[in-house]
Amino acid sequence: MPFREVNSKVIEATVAPGQRLFSQRGAMLAYKGEVSFTPNMQGGQGGVMSMIGRRAAGEAAPLMTVEGSGTVLFGHGGHHVEVINLTGDTLYVEADRLLAFDGTLEQGTMFMGSQGGVMGMVRGQVAGQGLFTTTLKGHGAVAVMAHGGIIEVPITPQRPVHVDPQAYVAHHGDVRNKLSTALGWRDMVGRGSGEAFQLELSGNGAVFVQASEEKL
Repeated sequence: MPFREVNSKVIEATVAPGQRLFSQRGAMLAYKGEVSFTPNMQGGQGGVMSMIGRRAAGEAAPLMTVEGSGTVLFGHGGHHVEVINLTGDTLYVEADRLLAFDGTLEQGTMFMGSQGGVMGMVRGQVAGQGLFTTTLKGHGAVAVMAHGGIIEVPITPQRPVHVDPQAYVAHHGDVRNKLSTALGWRDMVGRGSGEAFQLELSGNGAVFVQASEEKL
């Protein structure tokens, strides 16, 4: 189900009979044709367990299932929109940054702190970042949102990438992640987040980073 970028903040999706897509609630701007929008309490293709993960990530609103025949314009809050095309690989993305995605993609949830050990989980909670990340796997398109635009930074075995957790949007590839802090516990008091925390990504792949640390 193709997405066409109308401009940096709006995409157009083609909806065809027998197919469906999922969108964030409130993302529909306009549509043409016979198109229906219904809340999806099962969390897309991932089923109930996926929805539990999304709830744990702080995502209270259900996804919307979009079906019918026509075209739909999507956008949300004036945020920059980037379309990422998957060709059988897996995309890891913050749930609140998802704008819309193909219904053919298999959805799941990954616990970001799991690869960083217990200390990584604690530090992630101190940072105020969601530790659950949505996974989308298969062939199809995903539209993600960000502040101020998105850049794609390659990850290679020789050069891991350190990302401010609030600037993180998504990543793909054979990548390990680890949450850590660049400061001691005393230094972190009152700082909240920002450069005091780092998300280290190593392996082969790429990470999408937004140009602003502002949360959606």
